[in-house]
Amino acid sequence: MAEVLIRRLALAGAVLAVFVVVLGAFTRLVDAGLGCPDWPGCYGHLLWPNDAQEIQRADEAYPEMPVDLDKTWPEMVHRYFAGGLLLLVAGMVVVAFRQADLRPAVRTLCVSLLVLIICQAAFGAWTVTLKLWPQVVTAHLLGGFATWSLLWAIYLRTGGAPALTMDAAARAKLTGIARIALVVVVVQIALGGWVSSNYAALACADFPTCMGSMVPPQMDFAQGFNLFQDLGPNYLGGLLGSDARVAIHWTHRVGAVVVLLTLAVLLWRMWPLQRPLSIWVGSALALQLLLGTLNVVWALPLWIATAHNAVGALLLLSLVTVNFAPLRSEPGTQG
Repeated sequence: MAEVLIRRLALAGAVLAVFVVVLGAFTRLVDAGLGCPDWPGCYGHLLWPNDAQEIQRADEAYPEMPVDLDKTWPEMVHRYFAGGLLLLVAGMVVVAFRQADLRPAVRTLCVSLLVLIICQAAFGAWTVTLKLWPQVVTAHLLGGFATWSLLWAIYLRTGGAPALTMDAAARAKLTGIARIALVVVVVQIALGGWVSSNYAALACADFPTCMGSMVPPQMDFAQGFNLFQDLGPNYLGGLLGSDARVAIHWTHRVGAVVVLLTLAVLLWRMWPLQRPLSIWVGSALALQLLLGTLNVVWALPLWIATAHNAVGALLLLSLVTVNFAPLRSEPGTQG
């Protein structure tokens, strides 16, 4: 059956997307977003300059950004994994159009995925050429999460993970709160990206208070959420003042509370209807809240901050499943 091959490719793509998302987070967190000042190569190399002569020539070509090998390799490894994902998705589209018995809806999803990942490549280039402009970095993060989610949605729609499907009556009881929960989590992920791209993760060093207060008196929301800030010259390390970063960080914390309350309602309604999926949602939520707390308490250790990105994506996938997994009676699913 045509959908079996698409399902296998989508699952392989989802696994590869895990590495792309995690490597992207790692690259951001080790300040390697500008580890290569050009694109798609690195100082004019397919990989990165390695020997002394190559490094000397690269330093002469880019005197304002000398080679730092600790930052070149994360950037290029991330690019190659992303390139591999692009090729896999292009293969999915070829298969989709060669299989006459494939449902049009699945073919449309594959084409949409290819368009999305091409846009992601453009945002990856702009991340470098616009010197980590926060708007582009955040959009690039959201695009990565959307790519992973769409791959997972294709996997579900072609019969993957039948144990996570629901019947029509169960879905009807959850539709409203499930959609709200999905929107809330997407907004919170965007806020998290804005925190990261503006280097505001450590703006509040205490927990649960922020700057010694539940509502810090000094917060600059106008500057912190100014989406029309000027370009550059270089956003590595961030350009915002302390009050603006506190406003961003505090808003992300408030968003976490909203996510907790919204998903608590969803879990309460979903538990008697779909327990395996409820366990996934609840576990991802609990782990994400724990990692977010530890990021503050332990001053943003690299592995916890990277895991915070990965678990956030898993939480998003769980809500994509709640909202978009096919009903048990639909084609491609098992009863």
